[in-house]
Amino acid sequence: MYIDSHCHINFPELHERMDAVLSSMQDHKVSHALCVSVTLDKFPDILALANQKKHIFASVGVHPDYENITEPTVEHLVELSRHEKVVAIGETGLDYFRLKGDLTWQRERFRTHIQAAVVAKLPLIIHTRQAPEDTIRIMIEEKADKATGVMHCFTESYAMAKQAIDLGFFISFSGIITFKNAEDLRDTVKKIPLEHILIETDSPYLAPVPNRGKMNEPSNVVYVAEKIAEIKNISVEEVAEATTHNFSQLFAKCHLS
Repeated sequence: MYIDSHCHINFPELHERMDAVLSSMQDHKVSHALCVSVTLDKFPDILALANQKKHIFASVGVHPDYENITEPTVEHLVELSRHEKVVAIGETGLDYFRLKGDLTWQRERFRTHIQAAVVAKLPLIIHTRQAPEDTIRIMIEEKADKATGVMHCFTESYAMAKQAIDLGFFISFSGIITFKNAEDLRDTVKKIPLEHILIETDSPYLAPVPNRGKMNEPSNVVYVAEKIAEIKNISVEEVAEATTHNFSQLFAKCHLS
């Protein structure tokens, strides 16, 4: 059994073929998926999907890439997180790759999400890209270790991964680890103990080899697990069992039945 710990199956390109997406999950033994929020205006769609499908869970949050929108408040995030199928706060974090200039607003949004997670007693889903120092600094300052969480679609250094693990966070890997030019990232996978690892697709993006270039979907998380097994020279069954256990440990609000 596999679990896709991070996907966006509410996005139109996947939602319009939802029956096929869910059928493929079943065929590939992907038992559950966490559909992750990126804007609050689309959160009702995610919640509706999670309420309709027993094996789909939801998060609530605003992605760091979205400028010039109404900023979420701690109180609003906490209120929305009370829904039974909402199991995490995020995705949130810092992205210094896509956006430049004065990103004070991005850092403040990140702080808001961490504060909400601590109040709600839910884990954080953190997006970080080319912002390792500020990401870890803000996590420490806002006491993100009280919430714990996951560094999703991780592409940064092992040193940063270790700092996050020391704060109680899991490290989630996507199809990027199957890409030809991702040797450094595969070295990081090799160094991180399996008990700190989650797997994800980030679908509809980042389809792994052998489906690179195609639309991604949760069933492809199997290829991420297979690559981790290859890197660590262990069985894919061991990866599946460990990452499923890790998911249930982190997202304790989930009922994996």
